[in-house]
Amino acid sequence: QVQLVESGGGLVQAGGSLRLSCAASRSIFSINTMGWYRQAPGKQRELVATFTSGRSTNYADSVKGRFAISRDNAKNTVYLQMNSLKPEDTAVYYCKIVGWGTTYWGQGTQVTVSS
Repeated sequence: QVQLVESGGGLVQAGGSLRLSCAASRSIFSINTMGWYRQAPGKQRELVATFTSGRSTNYADSVKGRFAISRDNAKNTVYLQMNSLKPEDTAVYYCKIVGWGTTYWGQGTQVTVSS
């Protein structure tokens, strides 16, 4: 079994930045499909940013130009750099990794952007 531990969430003012981290308990060197999702109260979970099978990146239109997904294989960690945050970015953010025979989700980290 693989554990994904998220960190980096918090409360920021509009226009600020946060970097979310998702550390896996196993090597991600061979894993291609990883990403970040978010869920606001009363809403469906939505894709924010992902790596595809070819390690290309894909972003939701609402975050393009502001967010960036990256990875550090040596640390078994995937990151989400969030800049120019807006109140509508407020949500619980979850990392997702498809690998090791199944799909794993992080525990979620709260991001709150005040106006």
